[in-house]
Amino acid sequence: MNAMQLIGIFLLMQLAVAFLTNGFGFSFDEAMWQYIGRNWVRNGMIPYRGGVDNKSPLIFAIFGLSDKIFGTNFWFPRVLATVIQSIGLYFLYKIAIRIANSRVAILAVTLYGLSLLWRSTGGKYVAYTETYSVTFVIIAFYYFFTAENARGFFASGLLAGFSVAFRLTACFAFAGILISAALANRKNALIFLSGGIVALAIFALSMQIFGISMHDFIVYAVTDNFGQGSSTDHALLWKLENFTDKFFYSELILFYPALVGYFLTRKKLDPLGIWLIAAFLGISAIGIFDRVHLKELLPPLCLINAVFIGEAVELWQLSSKKLTIMVWIVFFPKLLEPFISLKKLFLPGARDQSESFCRQPSKYFDVDSKRELGKWIRSNTEPGQKVLISGSSAELQAYSERESPTIYFNATQTQLAKKRFREDLRTNKPYMVLIPRFASYEQNMNRELRGTVDSLVNQSYDYDTCQYGYGIYKIRKTIK
Repeated sequence: MNAMQLIGIFLLMQLAVAFLTNGFGFSFDEAMWQYIGRNWVRNGMIPYRGGVDNKSPLIFAIFGLSDKIFGTNFWFPRVLATVIQSIGLYFLYKIAIRIANSRVAILAVTLYGLSLLWRSTGGKYVAYTETYSVTFVIIAFYYFFTAENARGFFASGLLAGFSVAFRLTACFAFAGILISAALANRKNALIFLSGGIVALAIFALSMQIFGISMHDFIVYAVTDNFGQGSSTDHALLWKLENFTDKFFYSELILFYPALVGYFLTRKKLDPLGIWLIAAFLGISAIGIFDRVHLKELLPPLCLINAVFIGEAVELWQLSSKKLTIMVWIVFFPKLLEPFISLKKLFLPGARDQSESFCRQPSKYFDVDSKRELGKWIRSNTEPGQKVLISGSSAELQAYSERESPTIYFNATQTQLAKKRFREDLRTNKPYMVLIPRFASYEQNMNRELRGTVDSLVNQSYDYDTCQYGYGIYKIRKTIK
């Protein structure tokens, strides 16, 4: 089997994992980007003014383009990201060919292709920013390894810069290439750096052209994510437990024996080692050690393992065929979700109806119910009418195709978010308000934010009905 055939197999496997383990509907994050992207492309509401999430506008653009061409859907971003990830597989193969040989390259592709599918590395979350950022980093390293003149180093810097534009933690990988280049030739390092500066200048200019405020980007995508109530605001014990869970109680440990062997047999730190350390520092800077963050570690881990195993095979005259079979058995993803999804696809059971959720609001609110409630909202409102869905409501907001009265359409609990949330509701009352009756709402939703919504409803809204465990309130006619 040649490399392209192997990459084609992994492309199909990635698609299977993306659709059969992530459900037949938006994930929470996909829904957020769909909502912001649709507002941008369809309604002219630019990011951070028409909806806030701590991501680059590039991911909003992808989901907005998807909505523009295919309407409300989750499949196009996943298919596109799978293709992008497969391009990363190809360039990882090219790197391995450059630094080793074809046998090592095939092994590197095998390790990378299988580890991308793991639950512990967020295999089902293919449409996330890490996919694009990591792929650009891989290609940037390829151009670095193959550069023979200034053009090659500049191209490497350009691609590394675009990686940072997708995900800011890629600046650590960018620094890794810069350090590797500087250790060999300072002039080449400066050329690489100039390429990165040009890429980021293009990104900044593009935001300016589309009317995206650099101030808003810095606030919402960077600074407001490290304060009280932010996504990184966790106790040290929580972070340590999450770290040990990801690094010592997951498939990631399969890489450690060859990783240790690689560093013990090297006399000095090489570009692959620098890449791995830089990627680790990048995810540690965020500090929450989310599964999908581990994707940034996989390319250097797979290359290092493949190189060391290739050397061991030659030294000890091992059977390549037996080794390949063992790698497939050991590294193959152990997933149960695809079987559940296939059963649901071919043998659908009785779907819980809206009334059952209203009678038993503690029941699990599944993907189908979120889609149905979103459709109900769309059918019972006009396009210009705004809808506030209290709590973690990204999926409902995406499926309803209705605008929220606040840029914080999904529960965000920083001080800046709470202040803006109150201001938006005071000046921009929605037509409809939905309040969950699930126990998790009171447990996870900030008491201050719940109080703001309850006060608004008590003053200006009348109860209408219950749908799928959500109390529905419509604005009083005298308030309109």
